[in-house]
Amino acid sequence: MRYYGNVVRPPSEAGSYILQVTYGCSHNECIFCCTYLDKRFQVRPPAEVMEDIRMAGLHMPDTRRVFLADGNALVLSSRRLVPILDALNEAFPRLERVGIYGNARDILRKSDEELMELLERKLSIIYLGLESGNDEVLLRARKGATAREMIEAVKKAQKAGLAVSVIAVLGLGGVDLWQPHAIDTGRAVSAMDPAYFSLLSLMVVPGTELHRMVTAGEFVVPEPLEMLKEMRVTIEHIEGVSNCVFRTNHASNYLPLAGTLPQDKERLLLTIDRALAEGESVLRPEFLRAL
Repeated sequence: MRYYGNVVRPPSEAGSYILQVTYGCSHNECIFCCTYLDKRFQVRPPAEVMEDIRMAGLHMPDTRRVFLADGNALVLSSRRLVPILDALNEAFPRLERVGIYGNARDILRKSDEELMELLERKLSIIYLGLESGNDEVLLRARKGATAREMIEAVKKAQKAGLAVSVIAVLGLGGVDLWQPHAIDTGRAVSAMDPAYFSLLSLMVVPGTELHRMVTAGEFVVPEPLEMLKEMRVTIEHIEGVSNCVFRTNHASNYLPLAGTLPQDKERLLLTIDRALAEGESVLRPEFLRAL
């Protein structure tokens, strides 16, 4: 098993075997993202991928979960993905689930039949960065997709039987657009009705375009309690979802929360209200936050 450059995975893939099938991100223009500044996007040579799978099968044959990296590995065509999934199923007899990062256009580009073909081979969860449900915020962030495209993509994937884990970023609207960012993110999640929804909190990393904008005074990051208020408004505007697992367990967040929507909505809002009343002393300190 060999890895090139910075390799990341979602918190829920902590116990998974990470297999790089691409390097970097095919978009790699989001102003806040520092993850793949160390490498340009490339498709990893198939022979290397297959060799890593064979090695992993020998050393950890009881693997149950695999995560396909890097950034949006779903950009690969089904012609490339199917042989990888077949090899994983052969190498790991107890394989239960394969996860992958994907963006809206990766999903929309694939037919319903292609998505179901991937599901049959146990690629069963896609992690999609919504970031914001507000198109003005998305445009400024250079996301490369509209909220409508991302809603359509999530619906399409889930109609085919795949679960989608949607991620949004508190603070991405800055102090000027925080309210439409929060409201529209809640509304977008409502329209998606994803299996999972998580919130991260914005961190400004040197080397990113966002860092330049903050330094130049072009973007003002909300304070921690303002981000907490933003979280409350987002949750408040999530309506009509069914058993959506909600988490803020990422290390970037000031207040870790867990629940299921809509069942735990009132409890989550009350917890946030208590934290807002008590102030920053109950929040995760800045030095413990991380990406």
